[in-house]
Amino acid sequence: MLPAGEPVPVDGALPDAALATVGERGFGVYVHVPFCASRCGYCDFNTYTATELGGSAGRDGYADQVLAELRLADRVLGDRPPARVDTVFVGGGTPTLLPPDDLARILDGIDRTWGLAADAEVSTEANPESVTRESLKELRAAGYNRISLGMQSAAPGVLAILDRRHTAGRATEAAREAREVGFDHVNLDLIYGTPGERAEDFAASLQAVLAAGVDHVSAYALIVEDGTRLAARIRRGELAYPDDDVAADRYLTAEAALAEAGFSWYEVSNWARTPAAACRHNLLYWTGGDWWGLGPGAHSHVGGVRWWNVKHPSSYAARLGAGQSPGQAREVLSAEERRVEEVLLRLRLAAGLPLAILDDPGRMGAARARDTGLLDGAAYEAGRAVLTLRGRLLADAVVRDLLP
Repeated sequence: MLPAGEPVPVDGALPDAALATVGERGFGVYVHVPFCASRCGYCDFNTYTATELGGSAGRDGYADQVLAELRLADRVLGDRPPARVDTVFVGGGTPTLLPPDDLARILDGIDRTWGLAADAEVSTEANPESVTRESLKELRAAGYNRISLGMQSAAPGVLAILDRRHTAGRATEAAREAREVGFDHVNLDLIYGTPGERAEDFAASLQAVLAAGVDHVSAYALIVEDGTRLAARIRRGELAYPDDDVAADRYLTAEAALAEAGFSWYEVSNWARTPAAACRHNLLYWTGGDWWGLGPGAHSHVGGVRWWNVKHPSSYAARLGAGQSPGQAREVLSAEERRVEEVLLRLRLAAGLPLAILDDPGRMGAARARDTGLLDGAAYEAGRAVLTLRGRLLADAVVRDLLP
């Protein structure tokens, strides 16, 4: 469910105070592609299969709808556009279900509207079975230089429980193809803690990732979301609920294997082989930058105003067809809300956050976290709150200490 908020003006207009600071902390564009060939059992994202959409808005013409919202965004920012677009991230869903030509047109539209920085990071997500060497070559030629592939696991049994369609070896094969056709950065996503996953299954998944030669790895603990097939199977007793202690063991395994291979964590769930391989678009989110989200259900943030679009593709298309903003609701963040979010997000980064951001109770909490080994002592003495490895396992608890 999307949160409640105040109405978005029909024309999408933003307050002058928000427009005054556009791009000061960087500017990105997120494009949501809500289509999937099938629904994975654990997924509660805003995505739709052809069967779920029926006769309503589908892939045909979707790129034109996104470009229509881009034109609206350009009108909203008016004579105060960002100096440049630093990052573009096309996510979903499965963006690569769209033809490469459509993804190229969207990227070209962003460049023509606001201008891509010379060193812009341009990412797309993909499912391994949704790309070929030829389609990857076309995406690279269009300007995409980073790709994130949903691998999840190298164990066939785990993939089956997650309802993933690709075979165990296709993800690493697609990663190698992406590097061979010239992608600068390639990420593989892993999920750990799936019911039935053995320690050796996850260890083998990590080794497969490393053998693929990628320079970025994301690893997430499985979350059981209400309303999913996985949640229903667990509720019926067909599968066990994920075990927190097992998830912690998996995380420690990931950290050890990736560190030994030369990767460094830069966010609790993300590791990069070099600083240049870190996902700059996600760092924009985590450090309070501005971005415009295009597509159904996409979220945006500009100058302390956050808004979100209507979720269903047909509603999204209808709003744009009527010349209206697809925004469903928005919130104007107070200074305190922005401070709280800065603590929540920056603490997850290896760079941590300045202790000066905290109020007096928060600084007392930071001292306790240092004393119990959850915050790094040397960083604390230098005026920053930085999680230790144990602190990463208990990051939410540390946040509660810093925001009592």
